[in-house]
Amino acid sequence: MRIKKVINNNILCTIDDEGCEMIVTGRGIGFQKHRGERIDMAAVERVYRMEGKAEQKKLRELMEQIPLEHLRLTEELIQYIKSQISQKLNESLLITLSDHISFAIKRKQDGIEFSNPLTGAIMCYYPTEYHLGQYCLKEIYNQLGVTLHEDEAASIALHIVNAELNTNMSEMYDITKLIEGSISVVEYFYHKQFDRDSLDFSRFTVHLRYFAQRLFQGKTMVDTDDEHDAMFRQLIARNCKEHYKCAQCIGTYIQNTYNKTLSEEELIYLTIHLKRINMNPEEE
Repeated sequence: MRIKKVINNNILCTIDDEGCEMIVTGRGIGFQKHRGERIDMAAVERVYRMEGKAEQKKLRELMEQIPLEHLRLTEELIQYIKSQISQKLNESLLITLSDHISFAIKRKQDGIEFSNPLTGAIMCYYPTEYHLGQYCLKEIYNQLGVTLHEDEAASIALHIVNAELNTNMSEMYDITKLIEGSISVVEYFYHKQFDRDSLDFSRFTVHLRYFAQRLFQGKTMVDTDDEHDAMFRQLIARNCKEHYKCAQCIGTYIQNTYNKTLSEEELIYLTIHLKRINMNPEEE
């Protein structure tokens, strides 16, 4: 393994014999070292390597900008997060989350704190990830002695959801706002409020999460010409009139807000989930 770049005394960017780039860390591993030299593997404490070349480049650039202890802490936090959820996480979480945490710590030290306007929505729609965000805040305090604003738990939660869905942060904000808007439409339609702690509410928000992801990525379900599929859609629309009408209201909200039209297939799936949450017990 040869040195490609000395980042600092404790971090090296290296190339192995197969031409793969990786980052290695170790106390004093980069002291008085130069490009092209071979490194002593016994001095290597940790190795970081991303599968994608673009992500590897981002990792190298990040490690030139943030303290190594922030990256190591984030790595530990991600290991804990992985132990608590079954969903596979995008490898870029190490980059985005360590960057976020490091920047949040710097802002705190500079006396600058931001509130997250979506905190309430994130607590409702991503409760597992929000609790993991709270865990991260506790560990940041325990290990670094820094108390971050409680809204940072919500911001961390979005990074986790982003890694679950393989989206970007801008898209995650759109997804969260769409969920929030759709919930408002549903509660207004039925003149009732969800029990935020119920299993039905959790199921519905999970459906909305993946539905919104499909919508913003242009991967929504399309109507097929299959006769049996068409008959099924007609059957659901006829037997669940009230819920279908509510689904159409959600479709109108999405059309007016995001200029996107829902297929009948998506409307029917929404109808089925609206029936499942049983917000309107009086069936037509």
